Amino acid sequence: MPYGLLSAWIFFLAVLGVTLAIPMKRQMINIERLRFPSGIAAAMTLRSLHADYDHKAALEKPVASAEALEELEEVEEELPEEELEGAITSAEQGERSARALFIAGGIGALVAFLRDGFAMLAELGLFKKPFHLIHDVYPLFGQKALNYTVGAEGSLLLVAGGALMGIRVASSVMLGAVLNWVILVPWMHKIGVIEALNYRTMVSWSLWGGAACMVTSGLLAFGLQWKAVVRALSGITDIFAPQRGKAKTGIQAEMEKIEVPASWFATGAFVGGLGVVYIAQVAFNMPVWLGILAIILSFFLALVACRVTGETDTTPVGAMGKVTQLMYGAIVPKQTNVNLMAAGITAGVADSASDLLTDLKSGYVLGANPRKQFLAQFSGIFIGTAVTVPSFYLLVPTADTLGTDKWPAPAAQVWASVARLLANGFESLHPTARIALVVGGLLGILLVLLPRWLPRKAAVWVPSPMGLGLAFTFHFWYGFSMFLGGLIAYIVQKRSPKTDEMYTAPVASGIIAGESLMGIFIILLPLAVAFIAGKL
Repeated sequence: MPYGLLSAWIFFLAVLGVTLAIPMKRQMINIERLRFPSGIAAAMTLRSLHADYDHKAALEKPVASAEALEELEEVEEELPEEELEGAITSAEQGERSARALFIAGGIGALVAFLRDGFAMLAELGLFKKPFHLIHDVYPLFGQKALNYTVGAEGSLLLVAGGALMGIRVASSVMLGAVLNWVILVPWMHKIGVIEALNYRTMVSWSLWGGAACMVTSGLLAFGLQWKAVVRALSGITDIFAPQRGKAKTGIQAEMEKIEVPASWFATGAFVGGLGVVYIAQVAFNMPVWLGILAIILSFFLALVACRVTGETDTTPVGAMGKVTQLMYGAIVPKQTNVNLMAAGITAGVADSASDLLTDLKSGYVLGANPRKQFLAQFSGIFIGTAVTVPSFYLLVPTADTLGTDKWPAPAAQVWASVARLLANGFESLHPTARIALVVGGLLGILLVLLPRWLPRKAAVWVPSPMGLGLAFTFHFWYGFSMFLGGLIAYIVQKRSPKTDEMYTAPVASGIIAGESLMGIFIILLPLAVAFIAGKL
């Protein structure tokens, strides 16, 4: 896809997503006052970082409105005292967390530089990726374990990611990795189903069971929130005509002056929608009417996703995409490109809208100007497009790079597998893949229902269907790294909850940021040297 066309696609999709959130903000935040828990947590964290915070005295500080003040009071009343003290730290503790973040960022950058920046270290065998975890003396079905990606990598990136995802999900990923890469894939290779021992060939079989587990569990979990869906759809008229016929109070009149105008919604939705429909037709051969249908569908699915986010703090982006894929699979079967792009439109819009509402919730509680906050978010579209598109081309120069050892792209593989299945039918799959598809789908359903049936103490031991299924779409060493991070965070949490609360998230976030930024620097370094030398 040409650079300019991809940039325009990203830009217009983001414009559509953030502008569709405008009418939802008034209804869901101002009127219904949905929680958006991450937004409230961010607001409390900001208060603690910028003041020597006394949570009892904080209620006297000005917020956006009387309603926001009342909401903050309710939140603090509902939290147990010890939980509140942990959530709202002093400025000194905030500074310690910030220092830990920057130090961890330096460590992550150093690891990345030692691993990828020094060719001589690679020649000496240091930080070689991956190194053996199970050696040649422990072959799997007559092959070296590393041929099945059973190893560990010289990176802290996914270790940090595992620390953030928690022990339940990290353990589920490890369970799935062992089940897939230690048992199923070697077995399938031994009986001749998997012909070649390379990642792309192996995962082309294994992803079917994992994808089915994630798709069925995601759709069922979303369906079990049907009450939120009904509330979202029944409140459409309120979104466009909130508090119709009611006289505005003084506070409401003042709030109206700083709210994002409805005209911005109309303009942004028209411009963003027009751009998305045009590019979808030009680049992906999507008929105009199907593009318009995707835009209309995006609003309704974004409405549902935003309400679910506000009530549960979880955005069902995957489920939104799968709903669209199933609909377009029925409307225009055997058109993989159209199926994928329609799902990308609806899921992207839903994700952008729910993210914006979470940010606006923080601003609402803190007393920020929503119009200025929206403009700040909107300006990020320009910066984000300018940075992400060239970065993507540097990291992924061709589409063939995706689905390889370097860039496994598990989410993209799941979406593509669903599109191929809808286009080609079940008969296109190997019989063993069909069995894996059915078993994975049933397992995903069971793992969603079990926690609802079992006592709470037993339910915590039920694996995460998303974590379990995800392990079937990337290497074993990825799952091992995630499990290692989750285990370390769990041990810290059990031994010192205060240390865990103060340092786990900042340290993990710092490592991810530091290693990622250094990775980009290492990629750009040869280009900079060539440019200086006049070779570019």
